[in-house]
Amino acid sequence: MRRRIGIIGLGMAVPPHALSLAELADRVEVAGAFSPDKEHRARFAATYGFPVVDDISAILDDRSVTAVLILTPPATHLEVTRQAVAAGKHVLLEKPVEVTLARAEELVALCRRAGVTLGIVLQHRFRPGSVRLAQRLADGALGEIAAASVAIRWWRPQSYYDDPGRGTLARDGGGVLMTQAIHTLDLFQSLAGPIAEVTGFAGTTRLHRMETEDFCGAALRFANGALGTLDATTASYPGFPERIEIVGTKATAVLSGRLEIHYQDGRVETFEASQANGGGADPMAFSHEPHRDLIADFLDALDEGREPRVSGAEALAVHRLIDALLRSSRERRPVAIG
Repeated sequence: MRRRIGIIGLGMAVPPHALSLAELADRVEVAGAFSPDKEHRARFAATYGFPVVDDISAILDDRSVTAVLILTPPATHLEVTRQAVAAGKHVLLEKPVEVTLARAEELVALCRRAGVTLGIVLQHRFRPGSVRLAQRLADGALGEIAAASVAIRWWRPQSYYDDPGRGTLARDGGGVLMTQAIHTLDLFQSLAGPIAEVTGFAGTTRLHRMETEDFCGAALRFANGALGTLDATTASYPGFPERIEIVGTKATAVLSGRLEIHYQDGRVETFEASQANGGGADPMAFSHEPHRDLIADFLDALDEGREPRVSGAEALAVHRLIDALLRSSRERRPVAIG
């Protein structure tokens, strides 16, 4: 069926969503897009040709609209989702779920109680290399996971953090972990399995003036006993592809732009799936195709009466990881993830 949806929020996050919705026009119709900013509305309408509205109620009160795509700043997610739930709309929500773990858990519980489908935009799971690696892990091609590591070494200039509210606890909920690395950390856990304990160090390097962290390094212990490491930063000029390495008893997989699997019998499997990742000075320099596939999965979930692949409950796992990393750094001790 072709669904009518509304878009709430027309800021920096909107381009890949708008391009994706245009390509999914046979499945979805944008009934209206709202921003309180008149210039944002005008620019969005001129760029993408979708209708805009100057009052959020035009979307929420429209009974033909079955779902909303929420792209507002993180600190507003709970309140905007509460309005959408009250109007009976399903919700596809840009990451992060909210600015604190407690507010994120409250938002997910709100949707669950109301019977509203909640999807979270953590699109790295839909990259072709990610999909191929997930298939190989499910097939047992790597054997049992013995170790796993993740590195997100990106660059953001000071001008990025000079934008009012960016990199603050009040608006964004955190720095590199919550705003940039969250995508790869979500993918990492979905592939390597849940992390049970972390020992982390986080802080701000001399390259940036900002409230929150631009660097985090950590040792990891997974629920299955495997060990690993994590490092994430926006201070690594000019920005490099994120890297996930999973060591299994039969093979080692490296996902970094492309996927390589090195089997212990000497075979090497290579899957070329390189995509721009937004790791450099331009945070929007990435392909919109994973967004398109995530939105398509959300539409499938509504049609089939199932949870999206990245549901609210799924997204809470990466929020708990981030919360544990920062708590470990503050308290200078290992922190278990319940």
